[in-house]
Amino acid sequence: MTLSAPPAKNQSQCADGTGELMARITDACAEALGAAEAYLDAAKRAVSQAVRGQDVGFDHNQFALHGYAWLATYVAALSQMLAWARRLEATDKLGELEALMLQAAFGEYLAQMAGGIALAQGEIVRPADLGLDAGALEVLGTGAAATLARTGNSAPVRDRIARLIADGAFGAVGHSDDTLELVRDQFRRFANERLKPYAQDWHLRDALIPMEVIDDMAALGVFGLTVPEAHGGHGMSREALVVVTEELSRGYLGAGSLGTRSEIAAELIAQGGTEDQKARFLPGIASGAIIPTAVFTEPDAGSDLGAIKTRAERKRGTDTYAITGAKTWTTHGARSDLMTLLARTDGAAEGYRGLSMFLGVKPRGTDADPFPAKGMSGSEIKVLGYRGMKEYEIAFDGFEIEAGNLLGGVEGQGFRQLMRTFESARIHTAARATGVAQDALEQATAYAHERRQFGQPIAQFQRVGGKLAWMATETMIARQLSHFAAREKDSGRRCDIEAGMAKLLAARVAWANADNAVQIFGGNGYAVETPVSRLLLDARILNIFEGAAEIQAHIIARGLLEGRN
Repeated sequence: MTLSAPPAKNQSQCADGTGELMARITDACAEALGAAEAYLDAAKRAVSQAVRGQDVGFDHNQFALHGYAWLATYVAALSQMLAWARRLEATDKLGELEALMLQAAFGEYLAQMAGGIALAQGEIVRPADLGLDAGALEVLGTGAAATLARTGNSAPVRDRIARLIADGAFGAVGHSDDTLELVRDQFRRFANERLKPYAQDWHLRDALIPMEVIDDMAALGVFGLTVPEAHGGHGMSREALVVVTEELSRGYLGAGSLGTRSEIAAELIAQGGTEDQKARFLPGIASGAIIPTAVFTEPDAGSDLGAIKTRAERKRGTDTYAITGAKTWTTHGARSDLMTLLARTDGAAEGYRGLSMFLGVKPRGTDADPFPAKGMSGSEIKVLGYRGMKEYEIAFDGFEIEAGNLLGGVEGQGFRQLMRTFESARIHTAARATGVAQDALEQATAYAHERRQFGQPIAQFQRVGGKLAWMATETMIARQLSHFAAREKDSGRRCDIEAGMAKLLAARVAWANADNAVQIFGGNGYAVETPVSRLLLDARILNIFEGAAEIQAHIIARGLLEGRN
C-alpha cells in the first residue's frame, strides 16, 4: 500500500502516525544486517571449532550444525528483504506496508537470533548451543540491531500491518523484471477460476486432477517454461517458474506440483541426455503430451540414495535392460508416460557409484488398471494431503527399458545427473510452499474480517490481527528468498545452499501459516469441508519431501563450513 504522498527516501512514516515505523528504516536495517553478519561469522568460527578434527564431527554435532544453518538462513532472508525494500525504494514504491514488513522481519529474526531459533517444535537452538558466549552477543545488543530486536515487531507494529492488509493487499512483490508481474497476473486468474473453486472437492474425493485442467495448464506453457526453445519450450527463467508455481500452488498444491516432475525430467534430459534423447522427449514434455514421474525413492533408501538396490541388468545379446526392484513414493506414477528411474547397473560398486538414470517409457494407467505394463505392478499409498496426483509403491520384475534410453548413454552417471536437478527441485518446492502460505494468509484474512464475535470482526482482536500480520510478513520473507535462489540459478552459479535455505524456510512458513489459519477459523477450521483444513495437511509434506528439513539444514551447514559460499 503506497502512501498517498510518497515519503522522502528512507524517511517513511505511517499515515496516521501510530504504526511505530522507525525513521530511515532501510538504513537502520542495513546497519542491523551488518551486525547480524558479524554474529553469523562468530557462530561459524565456534561451530567450525567444535567439528574440527573429529571423525564424527558433522554427525555428532548435528544440533549445533543445524542451528548454524538456520542462523545463516535468517541472515540470508534479512539480506533479501533489505534488497527487496531497496528495489522498491529506488522506484518510489516503498510504501508504509512494505516498510513495516521489513522492520517486523528484522525485529523478529534478530530477537530470535539472540534468544533462540526453533528448529522444530520442542527444538530451540540458543547461542550457547552454537558455542557462543555473552561477548558474541554484544554485536546484536547495540545500535540499530538492538532497537529493531526490541521494538521492530512490537504489538503496535503488528496492529498496523493487520490494518493495512485488511483489504487483501499483502505488499508489493517487487519483481526484478516487470514481465514477471504480467505472468503472475495471468496465473493468478487461472488459479482463481480453474483451481480454487474445485480444489477442496478434489481433495475430499481423493481424485486425480482432471485431464482437462492439465491440458489447460499445458496450453499456458506450464510444462515447458524452462525447456529451451530449440526443444519446444519457452526458455524462460527459473524466476518465472517460481512465479507460476507459487500462483498454481496458491490455487491447489497438487496443481502447483504437476510441473515438478516435468521440470526434473526436462532438466535431466537437457543437461545429461544424448541429442537423440533430447529430440525424442523434450518437445513432448514441454507440450504436456508426455507426463513424467520421478522414480527414485525406495523403501530402505529415502534421503540415502546411495543405498538404492533396484537393479538394471543388460540382457545378454540384446539392446535392453531389465529392471528388478521396488520403488516407493512415486508421485503421479499411474497416469505418467515416462519414468526417470534411478537403478544400479554395477552391483559391485558401493554407494553412489554404479547408479544409472533411465528414461523408462510406460503406458498410462487407468483407475481399473493403473500399471498395464509387463514386468511392472503397483499399489496406491493413501495420504493425508498432497492429493491430486496420487502416490504409489511400484514393483519391477524384469520391466524392460531400451538401452538407448540410458540417460546420456553411459552407465554410472545417474547420481551425478540427479544431483544437478536438486537445486531446481528445491527452488520449485520453496515456491510451492510460498503459494500454500499465501493461500492460508488470504483465507484467514478474509474469514477474520467476516467472522464477528463479541460485537466486532475477530480481526480486530490483537492476537488474531497479530497472527495475520506476521503471516503476511513471513510469507514475503519466504517469497523474496525463493526469488533470490531462482535468480542465482538463472545466473549459472552453484546455488545448492541458497536453494536449500529457500526450501527450509518456506516449508516452515507454509506450515506455520496453515496452522495459524486453522486457529483463526477455530472449530470451523477443523471441519473437513473447510479448505484451511486441507492446507494444514498439504503444508505438512513440504518439510519432508525434496529433502527433509534436517537434511536441508545439514547440507547448508556443511556447504558453508566447507567454504562453498
